Amino acid sequence: MKAFFRTFYGKLSTVFLVLLLIMGVVQTVITLRTSARYIAEVDQRLNLHLAEDMAAEITPFMGEEIDYSRIETTIHYMMVMNPKVEIYLLDGTGKILSFFAEPGKTVHADYVNLGPVKRFLAQDRHTPILGVDPRNPDRRKPFSVATLSLGADRTGYLYIIIGGEQYESAAQMVRESYITRTTIRGLLITLVFAGIIGLILFAVLTKRLRRMSHTVKDFEQGDFDQRIEFTSQDEIGQLGRAFNQMADTIKENMDALKRTDHLRRELVANVSHDLRSPLASIQGYLETILMKEETLSPEKRRQFLELILHDTEMLSKLVHQLFELSKLEARESQPNQEPFPIGELVQDVVMKFGGQAESAGIELSASIPEDLPPVQMDIGMIERALSNLLQNAIAHTPKAGRIKVGVEQTNGEVEVSVRDTGSGIAPEDLPHIFDRFYRGNRSKQSVSGSTGLGLAIAKKLLELHRSTIRVESEVDQGTKFTFQLYTSEPPS
Repeated sequence: MKAFFRTFYGKLSTVFLVLLLIMGVVQTVITLRTSARYIAEVDQRLNLHLAEDMAAEITPFMGEEIDYSRIETTIHYMMVMNPKVEIYLLDGTGKILSFFAEPGKTVHADYVNLGPVKRFLAQDRHTPILGVDPRNPDRRKPFSVATLSLGADRTGYLYIIIGGEQYESAAQMVRESYITRTTIRGLLITLVFAGIIGLILFAVLTKRLRRMSHTVKDFEQGDFDQRIEFTSQDEIGQLGRAFNQMADTIKENMDALKRTDHLRRELVANVSHDLRSPLASIQGYLETILMKEETLSPEKRRQFLELILHDTEMLSKLVHQLFELSKLEARESQPNQEPFPIGELVQDVVMKFGGQAESAGIELSASIPEDLPPVQMDIGMIERALSNLLQNAIAHTPKAGRIKVGVEQTNGEVEVSVRDTGSGIAPEDLPHIFDRFYRGNRSKQSVSGSTGLGLAIAKKLLELHRSTIRVESEVDQGTKFTFQLYTSEPPS
């Protein structure tokens, strides 16, 4: 039972039934009070002129001396005809002069409040007008009243309580036996019917919530493919849609974390490998120098020292690129974009690598049309990205090969391409060439000093410019890298 009341359906049903019961009690009280007021209004309207008629009958007995015996005989006759009334003779201040009712009845008040009396005589028809019952001063009852001459220019009132004690007992019995029982019986039927219908409706409405609860529990237990089925557009449907979106986001984040963890392991392994080789080489050369210090010729010593310097420079380059890539991935570096002629930048970068390409026996050229509009870019970042692409092209283009840097203007954009006639990229390697440390089969042709970070850095630099780098390649035919820059603010 406790488990039931802990459920949402149990709590909702309990609150509903309690409210239904309270409403039933309130309705019963309102019905009984309305019934009593209705009976009082009917009695007062039916007996609206009763006091007037009685006053006309007893007026002949009102002289200098009031003939109470004759009045009592007349009133007694009238009460036989209408036993539910109690009659009072009041003076002008509301003081009770005489009381006519069943024998043995006592009056507990000396005065009657004349406020309701004056409202009645003023023909205020907002009935019922309830007045004081002198026998029960704390209660208000319907009445009829008429002015009456008491002789010697004195004016009083004939005050008649409609529904005296005898009638009230009978009426109470009738109300308890009919109105109350009918009301309670009807109320019980209504409560039972409404309660059953309400519980059924709540069961139907909370069924979706129970299904959602089971889905969430399964998701919590590790079944991340669980989703909530919903068809409605109400709040429960919106909740189901929100959960599905949250579940998709959590799964994507978990997949991203798994990929990140995999990349982290790969990074550690690759960094360890890339650091181990030059460190081992440096250590070997240093040990050789120390062991053969006395017999080592100056030329050989210099050769070893140059090799140590080369490996040290490669280590420094690797560490620098790692820091650069980490800052780019963490968005710590943001481009400071400004309009700049892209043709001038391309020409400068091509001239910078001209000597290196010539030494490798590679033809390096640029195709730059005139009247190119300035583009929005961070000059240093774009120069770095283009330099990395050219270094990659030189590293994988054989002697007598060609590298061409092209610039073309399109709608609101300037497209930059770097095409080489090198070894190309295998189809299985294409999706991974921008991953850090990834070299694939091209590592066999890579020159000494390649870290496998150049393309990853170039991609991150271009992404900061809202630009996407594309690659096309065929094995033994060459490779083409393409990216675009905007002549105005790039789209967000």
